Amino acid sequence: MKTLAIMQPYFLPYIGYFQLISAVNCFVIYDNIQYTKKGWINRNRILVNGHTDWITIPIEKSSDYLDIREKKISATFSREKLIRRIESSYRKSPEFSNAFPFIKEIILFESTNLFDYIRHSIEKICLFLNIKTDLIISSELDMNHQLRSQQKVIEICKNIGANKYINPIGGTGLYNINDFMNEGIELIFFDAPKCHYKQFSQNFIPDLSIIDVLMFNEKNRVEEIIKEPYYAHQYQI
Repeated sequence: MKTLAIMQPYFLPYIGYFQLISAVNCFVIYDNIQYTKKGWINRNRILVNGHTDWITIPIEKSSDYLDIREKKISATFSREKLIRRIESSYRKSPEFSNAFPFIKEIILFESTNLFDYIRHSIEKICLFLNIKTDLIISSELDMNHQLRSQQKVIEICKNIGANKYINPIGGTGLYNINDFMNEGIELIFFDAPKCHYKQFSQNFIPDLSIIDVLMFNEKNRVEEIIKEPYYAHQYQI
């Protein structure tokens, strides 16, 4: 059975993103869909002095209707400043000496194309955490890219030959299980096991960037968390 998941590219996303990647054989990263503001594409959260704060890749001003792959990183983006901020925030964390050089290498990647920059970070983290899933870029598929929503997902599954599509549990209202069944595709909703670990304070703050996970957990432990069995749900819409 070939399993598939599809997501937008996110900047140094939370561990659930990598749990989903690890749960499937093929993971499609959307590059030819419209960029959306105030999402997770070019920003995420880290721990700063016991509170959450944003890290952001500034984007060049351009049309609101451009695809993600058409967006450019602003010349104002200081990789060195972001690195210093992460260093200041996490230098007392137990895994800082192991995680920081790796994160620094990712941030210093020189591409000015937003999608290429984020894709590179996802690929590097997957390699670092021994995730063997095939990563596929949506625009490289030979299919009708004018399709939208559910029909586009079904077409991607058929194009790749996937007979099980796994979607994050937050998208239960987006798809009709019968439509997938009619195409010979099993639709499963992915509910990742919760990740809890000791941070600086007694109050744990969940769902921060993978940076936070790597700073407080040994690499082998992060690999274990990512490979933990997930909860699979089916819903009749």
